[in-house]
Amino acid sequence: MSREVIKVEHISKLYRLGQVGTGTLSHDLKRWWAVVRGKEDPFLKVGVENDRTSKKASDYAWALKDINFNINQGDTFGIIGKNGAGKSTLLKILSKVTSPTEGIIKVRGRIASLLEVGTGFHPELTGKENIYMNGAILGMTKKEIDRKFDEIVDFSGVALYVNTPVKRYSSGMYVRLAFAVAAHLEPEILIVDEVLAVGDAEFQKKCLGKMGDVASHGRTIIFVSHNMQAVQSLCKTALYLKAGQIADIGTTESVINTYMSREIRNCYSQKWDFENAPGNELAKIISAEVIPYFKDDVNIIDTSTAFDLKFEFYNAVQNQIINLSLLFYSSAGNCIFNVGTGMKTLDKGMHTGILKIPGKFLNDNIYTITLMIVKEGSSALFYLEDILTFEVVDEPRTSAWYGKWEGAVRPTLFEFELK
Repeated sequence: MSREVIKVEHISKLYRLGQVGTGTLSHDLKRWWAVVRGKEDPFLKVGVENDRTSKKASDYAWALKDINFNINQGDTFGIIGKNGAGKSTLLKILSKVTSPTEGIIKVRGRIASLLEVGTGFHPELTGKENIYMNGAILGMTKKEIDRKFDEIVDFSGVALYVNTPVKRYSSGMYVRLAFAVAAHLEPEILIVDEVLAVGDAEFQKKCLGKMGDVASHGRTIIFVSHNMQAVQSLCKTALYLKAGQIADIGTTESVINTYMSREIRNCYSQKWDFENAPGNELAKIISAEVIPYFKDDVNIIDTSTAFDLKFEFYNAVQNQIINLSLLFYSSAGNCIFNVGTGMKTLDKGMHTGILKIPGKFLNDNIYTITLMIVKEGSSALFYLEDILTFEVVDEPRTSAWYGKWEGAVRPTLFEFELK
């Protein structure tokens, strides 16, 4: 049985809005007077949910409120949520960068944290000096760091600049070296925030592979990302934070589905006037639309519903050769398929592209559509992400329904020949 390495009990974090310091003398006196009289701290009652979209009457806001979870040794644990949900605050508390206002946290083992680009690096020191300094902070001996040094430098790809002060590094070089140090100096617990977004796709894949390797050796990974595909590929369990509170916790697939269903709204149709339409001087998208073919008074897209994806666009150049290309993504960020019209020679003016999706083809999920217009030579004229969003549901309307199907699609391919 795996031992528990992190236990979070009723963690809350309260911030005072608009203030740089820890408070004022008047507030401290009010708090002291309440304690003397055996009353509850008055400033722990006025905090409000961390919803940044609206103005609150209170001067206080809860970044986190009553957070509880456990993580066992060797777990790969993802944390997801929108910006402002409290993810970074939670990581800072786990890393002991800041203290909770309420609650306790118990940690067993050394923690290496990568919360932002170059966390723990001294800008005036060289890459080599920072490797040794970070290792010492983690409790490693010089002999242990010597043993790992070449591997760290090789993984980071900054061998040419390892004797250069890191203040001269690009953000990409910074994060490469910072991640390499954190992952290779053998902490029991590795905490990684969204810093991997700085690296290129190849480096991100390399980092995910390294984190998987770290976890396979019995060490614990806590990973925060907006990339649902990365979270799903790495993490076995996940936590979804919403406005500083736990909205869901459990298996990664289940938590991601909850997140997508609550945070991403159906967008069946978008239309623009010509002047404001997305695009450029060569081509513009004028409208995008999901057109379902409902049956039996059903007004939701289910797994048996056929529908069209219709796009209207303006071609500004006579005889321009272009391909209207569509990428179909699942809630986890996986590309289900990429389809295009093929290169077409078009007259100047308005054109329509229609993709027909048959019924009994897609599995239940939340889907987003990304649209590209590609010109001859395979370079994109422009790229429009998440132009449409919609959910396909699978409801138990008949006795033949027996639960969730696996896979991205569920086409009807088998036929029985009855004799």
